[in-house]
Amino acid sequence: MPALTIAVAQINAVVGDIAGNLRRLRDAAQRARAQGAQLVLTPELALVGYPPEDLLLRPDFHRSSARALQELAESMRDVAMIVGHPLREGGRCFNCASLLRGGRVEATYRKFRLPNAEVFDEERYFESGDSACVVSIAGVQVGINICEDVWQSGAAERARAAGAELLLVLNASPFHMDKQAHRHEVVRARVVHNGIPIVYANLVGGQDELVFDGASFALDRSGELVFQAPAFEEAIGQVVFADGKLLRGDIVPQAPRLAAVYSALRLGVRDYLDKNGFPGAIIGLSGGIDSALTVAIAADALGADRVRAVMMPSPYTATMSLDDSRALVANLNVRYDEIPIQAAMHAFETMLAPQFRGLPADTTEENLQARIRGMLLMALSNKSGDIVLTTGNKSEMAVGYATLYGDMAGGFAVIKDIPKTMVYQLADYRNTLSADIPHNILTRAPSAELRPDQTDQDSLPPYAVLDAIVEAYMERDLSPRDIVAAGYAEADVRRVVGLLRRNEYKRRQAPVGIRITRRGFGKDWRYPITNRYLDEF
Repeated sequence: MPALTIAVAQINAVVGDIAGNLRRLRDAAQRARAQGAQLVLTPELALVGYPPEDLLLRPDFHRSSARALQELAESMRDVAMIVGHPLREGGRCFNCASLLRGGRVEATYRKFRLPNAEVFDEERYFESGDSACVVSIAGVQVGINICEDVWQSGAAERARAAGAELLLVLNASPFHMDKQAHRHEVVRARVVHNGIPIVYANLVGGQDELVFDGASFALDRSGELVFQAPAFEEAIGQVVFADGKLLRGDIVPQAPRLAAVYSALRLGVRDYLDKNGFPGAIIGLSGGIDSALTVAIAADALGADRVRAVMMPSPYTATMSLDDSRALVANLNVRYDEIPIQAAMHAFETMLAPQFRGLPADTTEENLQARIRGMLLMALSNKSGDIVLTTGNKSEMAVGYATLYGDMAGGFAVIKDIPKTMVYQLADYRNTLSADIPHNILTRAPSAELRPDQTDQDSLPPYAVLDAIVEAYMERDLSPRDIVAAGYAEADVRRVVGLLRRNEYKRRQAPVGIRITRRGFGKDWRYPITNRYLDEF
């Protein structure tokens, strides 16, 4: 019986870096050849990176991709490769996978199912293929599918009908919590229905708000897991198909939920800075949990020498906040600066006094403090070239508990999709790696410290309640009536939903941030700012 050894090349492709991706693919082929593999399987659109978005509308982008594909094909002499790439022909654009063998492009498969939900927008760019692609490699009839093709019926069935005895699937499947278990479930159903095993190669790396977690895997014809690559890192794994079945190979266990989320945040930060050429990161410290977690993630992602923490105390900043911030940066060994803002506060108060005469102090003065801090951080960023990482969480983004051009000022929002309750969980998890976040930060009541004795709960429901309502309304599209029926107080639901809807204008101006839930305030949240729809209560 024929045997086929497949190298599953889980690579970190960079969108638009066609020359760099070409080098990565050639390197993968060289390593696979050294390991005795006959075929290299790569992720979806690995030649150009995923998602290329409106680059796909540029004719020169397609010319560059076509030249690179031909160059890659010519180098595939003693090992075969299935590579993902775009293809423009006859005024139509396809998401493709081609078999490169013997120095040429031997066969090309055009993706059948085009996802157009959540963060995906493939119908904007691509048209569907309509033919199966089955090729003989080392005597094995191999079918090719791309990502969404195995999430719905149709494409895999076509491959089986065309004679495939093994299905190879190129993927760019982004991470969110519990995604890998869902992938296993979906692909297992496809395997059992068709009776042929599947090898699933996934992209790895950060791309703007998305993090691709890799964790490529293979299921035998009974749906049993027989191979799984590590998550959140590049890898070349090996899968062997012999005697009509997949042999058991290396299986790297899945990490628990919090460990996986933390790894996603760390990879997202590292790749955002490295792929965009930022030398380092600047974070405004407050003495609170959000900024502490953000600094810890940045230090773990980049190394302490690339992280700068800045504490900007006001007259309302508690001594505890200063002490805890100093302890945190000492534990993490990152650069630390203190820039008091009282003089700037006084200057603004003096300039605005004629305009504010006779008016009581309110959130205007509080927001000025946040904006002074934002201005200082951006000045440091301009001078150094380092990027400001903002520290706002999903709960704050949802209800607008943040200041435009203040604490929202920056270039990348690390924990933008992390609910406040999970911020604490992640901080506790981070301290199991090394106890760097001081105990006081983990236990004190959260506060913006913009007025005396202020706490977040002066303005918001308890975070456990707020986060549950946001998750139900925003991630699951439940109506307020449904949320009240689930046991939440109508007053809390009205308050949270009202705040969420009124603050879309702020979210549109927030930095891009890492997505880790099923729905973040990014590509998969497209609510109109001007909007008079009345929810059902």
